[in-house]
Amino acid sequence: MHDIVVIGSSAGGVNALKELLSSFPWDLVASVFIVQHVAADHASHLPQILSAAGKLKAVHPRDGDPILPGYAYIAPPDYHMILEKDRILVKKGPKENHFRPSIDVMMRSAAYWYGSRVIGVVLTGLLNDGTSGMWSVKYFGGTCLVKSPSDAQYPDMPRYVLENMEVDYAVPLSEMGAKIAALTHQPVASLPDVNEAIRQRLKLEIDAAAQQNAFEEGIMKIGEKSGLTCPECGGAMVLINEGNTIRYRCHTGHGFSSASLFLGITESIEANLWRAVRSIEEGIMLFEQLAGQSEKSGNAEQTKLYDDQSAELRKRASALLAFIYDKGQIADMNNSGT
Repeated sequence: MHDIVVIGSSAGGVNALKELLSSFPWDLVASVFIVQHVAADHASHLPQILSAAGKLKAVHPRDGDPILPGYAYIAPPDYHMILEKDRILVKKGPKENHFRPSIDVMMRSAAYWYGSRVIGVVLTGLLNDGTSGMWSVKYFGGTCLVKSPSDAQYPDMPRYVLENMEVDYAVPLSEMGAKIAALTHQPVASLPDVNEAIRQRLKLEIDAAAQQNAFEEGIMKIGEKSGLTCPECGGAMVLINEGNTIRYRCHTGHGFSSASLFLGITESIEANLWRAVRSIEEGIMLFEQLAGQSEKSGNAEQTKLYDDQSAELRKRASALLAFIYDKGQIADMNNSGT
């Protein structure tokens, strides 16, 4: 039966999760796993919130906990939640799509170990964490549901899934709990034929998220050399073709969709531009100090030289700031999920 339910959500997700879990029956014959993007440096009260909202006992699992039916396992802040055979790993492996916990990491591990027993669900959020994970669920014979984008507070995540793969159901939140409960009582299909290279690639990526040495395990052999560098660590990256999408993985293990990589690159560009502004303004301060010292010593010619150099740097700083502010539209594109 479909007894492994993996749910991913981000912006707008807490209210959606409360409504979804409140609609599950008390005798749900499945284990539920949830990744909700949360701040890494804040305590999470989501288990208490979701336990109060529904009939399942919601908990943050500990590393090595067994998988039990009737529980909702919620990834702790700043840790990946990874499914293995009959147990849960809680690890601080490399981020994926700038997130830890990552929806893709959780779903990929569920698909690898549980195949057609898995029900994958994407609710609401920005950008596209969850698309690769849902592709894995579908590829290994699982069932995929998304919240209808028209019904989602932040429709990017379910919309990306719909645009890049075939899902089994796109339903409003009010219908999703009953649909999932019904699916848990349906027999699962036989395991599909899976390309062994894809199976090995997923296993290696799962191991990297579980704190294995990605480079020593051969992460650079799972895709084509991209010529790009990782915005998280500067490492070399390979390109992975997955269904209709392209994603990237660096040799230390960080993973990116094309959208999240673009976000990382533009953030890096802005950071470098601000470093350039800082360096120019430090030059201005230096020339002003030198001009002041020359003026005190009565060297008018040297004072003028330093003043001219300071004025030239001010022009450069103004031009660079104008460029940065004019390019602020790039950040707006990122925030919109483009």
